[in-house]
Amino acid sequence: MIIGYARVSTDGQTLDSQQSALQAAGAEKVYAEKVSGAVTDRKALAKAIASLNAGDVLLVTRLDRLARSTRDLLNVLATISEKGAGFRSLADPMIDTTSPHGKLIIAVLGALAEFERSMILARTLDGRKRAMERGVRFGRKPKLSQFQITEALQRRGNGEPLADIGRSYGVSHSTISRLNP
Repeated sequence: MIIGYARVSTDGQTLDSQQSALQAAGAEKVYAEKVSGAVTDRKALAKAIASLNAGDVLLVTRLDRLARSTRDLLNVLATISEKGAGFRSLADPMIDTTSPHGKLIIAVLGALAEFERSMILARTLDGRKRAMERGVRFGRKPKLSQFQITEALQRRGNGEPLADIGRSYGVSHSTISRLNP
């Protein structure tokens, strides 16, 4: 069975041309919605994928109707594949998981997306190291100054209740209890 999926971004746009093209290409049922492609929680897409059975095909008119990024595309295609179904795009014949050539293209896209992600992680790690060498501190700003910490530790050592110490600095008693001498 061929299941169609049509999407436009705004209410001012019409789904008619997509629905007609999908039906002309053999879609027996077409799920349609008016929602931005940037939204990952698309109800009609979820219903279309849920309706797929092994051997079915999800069909779109153009790839950008399904996904906005390679990562999003690969996630959707993985979900479709888990159901034993295929995917085709009318305007992008190379993206066709029902053919060996299409499966190769998807594998290459997946490898490129994974490579891109590893490059981003490497650049981020390198940037963090350089920032730390310059003295940049990461994480939340401490709630207490070094003077306040010293004073609080002294008060704690004198037996003053943690809740009273914390209240005087505007922090909880547990913040005071975590201070290391």
